[in-house]
Amino acid sequence: MEPGEGEEESYSVHFQLTTSTQYHPAFAAKYSGPNSMGAEAEHATALVSTLYTDLRLWRGAELIFNPEISGGKGLSRTLGVAAFPSGIVYRVGDPAPAVYLARLALRQTFGLGGGRVITDGGANELAGTVDRDQLTITVGRLSVADIFNRNRWASEPTEHFYNWALFAPGAWDYPADTRGYTWGAFVDLAIDWWSARAGIGLEPKYANLKEMEWRIDKARGLMVEYEVRYSLGERPGATSLLLFHNTARMGSYRQVVDDPAAYGNNIAASREDGRTKYGFALSIDQELAHGLGAFVRLSANDGRNESWAFTEIDRNLAFGVIQNGELWRRRRDEAGIGVSISGLSPAHKAYLAGGGSGFILGDGALSYAPEVVSDLFYKLRLHDALWFTVLYQPIVNPGYNRDRGPVHVFSGRLHAAF
Repeated sequence: MEPGEGEEESYSVHFQLTTSTQYHPAFAAKYSGPNSMGAEAEHATALVSTLYTDLRLWRGAELIFNPEISGGKGLSRTLGVAAFPSGIVYRVGDPAPAVYLARLALRQTFGLGGGRVITDGGANELAGTVDRDQLTITVGRLSVADIFNRNRWASEPTEHFYNWALFAPGAWDYPADTRGYTWGAFVDLAIDWWSARAGIGLEPKYANLKEMEWRIDKARGLMVEYEVRYSLGERPGATSLLLFHNTARMGSYRQVVDDPAAYGNNIAASREDGRTKYGFALSIDQELAHGLGAFVRLSANDGRNESWAFTEIDRNLAFGVIQNGELWRRRRDEAGIGVSISGLSPAHKAYLAGGGSGFILGDGALSYAPEVVSDLFYKLRLHDALWFTVLYQPIVNPGYNRDRGPVHVFSGRLHAAF
């Protein structure tokens, strides 16, 4: 339905489809391991499509239901690069298209005054007139990135930056199954210029796999975030600080490094209940001029125990800028450049250097250096609901290994949304 200005939608239906083909030419590698990016030239194609439905149940209550289909594969089976260069691939093994439940959640919003504002609506958001100040409680299945660390310029891999550490904080090992979703409960309080959020989500039972651990006394992801919104020279900006604490049956890097023979040099053999991972993510986004925006993210975790749900990054700095095409009379086009610089904790580094493997990295040895992945893109509007993006992603020290690469990844991404 198409509401008039301020008219309340009783339901909404939106759709997106994104498909991408990536290619990298052959690159130099002194050696390769079980989880290396392949040094020979290769290409890979993947797609993901989502149906967003949102139904108003009663005053302030919405039911969100999003079935999703994905298929295809990532370069080298989505291995060998911590900040992997495709935001629409998952480590599911089977490239055949599969339909699954992305989101199923009940969202209840309580108005708290502060004046009335008009919401335009969109995917999983109903148009209407609402209180400026709100308390929102969400329970069900979703991605925690739907609620936390919503950076204006770097949150949508189907539209903007594409590598994993540019659409989310690289060192936030956020609770999720291998497709990026979890079950949980979340609360978001928004008052004028600030917001405070908190939540709990299920962790996977095994590292980066689909089965979830439903006993929250054994495994859980906890997160809290505080955000402030402001204007600098009448240009909007926002800063948020996220703190997280995860508990799961993780392995210990130091335990394996200290006695590799006892564990077969395998992190999985050292897993114990009650292991934790904690850290932070600081995010800043700022409009610099009309149509020009910038962002900076800094994230880190303690790095003592096994990377569990997202990727193998313990330290990360990411930054970038996006300019819309109004300067060259193509207002709906966009161009951007972003850089991700990732690092490992000492124990994680020693584990990989000793020949160990995680769920995404493992070259059999390691000549350590920070992994640097850049995204340069141009997004061309083909139609009101269709965009084509060309991306170039140079990867320096893939998998933190100066003995391999650099890798040059070239991508074409087609995105339809209505």
